[in-house]
Amino acid sequence: MPAEKRQLNLNLFIYPGGHHEAGWRYKDSAPERVLDISYYQELAKKAEASKFDALFFADGPALADNIRYASRFRLEPLTWISALAAVTERIGFIATASTTYNEPYNLARLFASFDHLSGGRAGWNIVTTGDASAALNFGFDRHPTHADRYERAGEFVDVVTKLWDSWEDDALVSDRESGIFADTDKIHPINHIGKYHRVKGPLTLPRSPQGRPVYVQAGSSQDGRSFASRYAEAIFTAHQTLGNAQEFYADIKARVKSVGRNPDHVKVLPGISPFIGSTEAEARALHDEFNELTQPEYSLHQLRRIVDADLSSYDLDGPFPRELIHVEGERGASSRFHVVLDIIERENPTIRQLLHRLAGARGHWVQAGTPEQIADKIQEWFDNGAADSFNIMPPYLQGGFAIFAEEVVPILRKRGLFRHDYDGATLRDHFGLPRPENTFSRPQKATA
Repeated sequence: MPAEKRQLNLNLFIYPGGHHEAGWRYKDSAPERVLDISYYQELAKKAEASKFDALFFADGPALADNIRYASRFRLEPLTWISALAAVTERIGFIATASTTYNEPYNLARLFASFDHLSGGRAGWNIVTTGDASAALNFGFDRHPTHADRYERAGEFVDVVTKLWDSWEDDALVSDRESGIFADTDKIHPINHIGKYHRVKGPLTLPRSPQGRPVYVQAGSSQDGRSFASRYAEAIFTAHQTLGNAQEFYADIKARVKSVGRNPDHVKVLPGISPFIGSTEAEARALHDEFNELTQPEYSLHQLRRIVDADLSSYDLDGPFPRELIHVEGERGASSRFHVVLDIIERENPTIRQLLHRLAGARGHWVQAGTPEQIADKIQEWFDNGAADSFNIMPPYLQGGFAIFAEEVVPILRKRGLFRHDYDGATLRDHFGLPRPENTFSRPQKATA
């Protein structure tokens, strides 16, 4: 029999006001609804009707200091997705949670509880938190270094994995006749003592339907790539060109293979923010309309956070002062820094042009075109070793997603690139990922 044709995975990345920094100002957006749960429930139902794999939710444990100009506050993701799981049946949910500003035991309980109650639809987007201001919200004098955050993250994930495995799959017996509810020989303390954590265990509830939630990682620095090769089952990444995306894809797959893992079980999913029109000119005009709504003070602040350069006194229509950008130090370890640096060196933009390039989706891939052209771009990356999946990042909501679902998804289906219906019930099923073996399960004794 011929091998089954490889198919895309698609996630909807929900940002309350849309992914363009001025999306909340667009005439067809709904900023007055960003704290209304029915707003997100409508999006979840629409994404599930379109057979999307998952909804993706970012998070950060500090209020952005540029909230004056943009819809950038954060709802707590696990609370958020619990309300959405209650009105859906199959679509998965990927929630961001920090390994720097959480404790493993609490986080393991939260995600395991959600995976049980949703029927196996949880994914954990593992981040180390790049915002230094978060430290002051947790009683720390300073934010840990990039390398220290990743070292802590490795130990954190190891602890959480052991906690999720601390009940073997058949530990819950529920035998009415014998009166045995759980086989305590199959429930294990983890007795972890490490550099950052001391956790006895076991967890307070049985192993979840997926074995454990899907591990998602967002970060493309060298530390991030190394971390992803060890742990990630899906990797959210930002690239501007096919060539850069292909380099990242090949490097990740090679790293995964080098540590003894199956590269097919690690999905690479770039972000794409599509501006869609009935003609290419209409789509470009829509993109320009959004950029005209941007506020330079906000845009310059965002850029300064990425490249650590204050350009407020420069002519926005003058050339970008490349000499202000320094690769050395903590800032240079950031993957997003290198995305911006690549744009500067490849395109030689004015400051205003760079601000508009970043306004669309904070360094993710922005495309303007007809539904056919957007589908062509997605297929080009998918067919040429640059992506397994995509995080769809609408510039505004809800219409920015509706047009993608109604006009681009049918084209992808017609080309045999995306499902017509779900084949399974869990997020692992949707991504084609195996259920992981339990690290505490004893090998079966051979029979005579």
